[in-house]
Amino acid sequence: MKVTIILVLTLFTMQFTQAQLNPVSYSDGNQKLNGFGIQPKVSSTNKPGILILPAWKGIDSHSKDVAQQLSDLNYTAFIADIYGEGNYPTNTQEAGKQAGYYKTNFLEYQKRISLALAQLIKLGANPDNIVVIGYCFGGTGVLEAARSNMNFKGVVSFHGGLEKDVTRFITPINTKVLVLHGADDPYVSQQSIIDFQNEMRNAKADWQMIYYANAVHAFTEIGAGTDNSKGAAYNEKADKRSWEHMKLFLNAVLN
Repeated sequence: MKVTIILVLTLFTMQFTQAQLNPVSYSDGNQKLNGFGIQPKVSSTNKPGILILPAWKGIDSHSKDVAQQLSDLNYTAFIADIYGEGNYPTNTQEAGKQAGYYKTNFLEYQKRISLALAQLIKLGANPDNIVVIGYCFGGTGVLEAARSNMNFKGVVSFHGGLEKDVTRFITPINTKVLVLHGADDPYVSQQSIIDFQNEMRNAKADWQMIYYANAVHAFTEIGAGTDNSKGAAYNEKADKRSWEHMKLFLNAVLN
């Protein structure tokens, strides 16, 4: 009887205790990088993995919350550090400068994504069963990951920038692409949308783009406030709907 009670209590604890998000140090040459990893509370052996690319200010509470939620869904997750120690923005001006550098120097962005991918695999994620998701600047990054044809099953961009240098050669995109976009986002021009969609067609990509009514930039960020006139604002409906669309995508592309 006593053994049975202990077993029941142990199972109860395993079911309701959240997995822990842990700091992970890695590097790009001499540049120290500081990411965060989390394994699912159920056995993490060979589980599907989700790589998270944060917004333009770097790893924040939102990206950490996302990682925790993905762990609860039984995914191994890792938050990438794109900027590196000593280069973290402290204000929007610095964030814009840092993000702008990696958007222009896209090969360096792709390299930092690749290094983070290696850390996700070290956590136990199945290297052949991974999706990368990103928010804002990170949403731009997942498209760079798709263009580089890293070994991802799919990429998901939440209110990300869609533009790239139109002179860049378009190569076939083998991974599946999901873009979740605020219909009233003032930071993504109609021409950028047209150019992106044409790129997807020319790259023979398997892609989807979903628009959310009355949503502007940063619609998943509670800290952005709710004033659409500022161009970036939280939208509860768009936030919840985009999360559900992402889950459907994950269920469809991951084994």
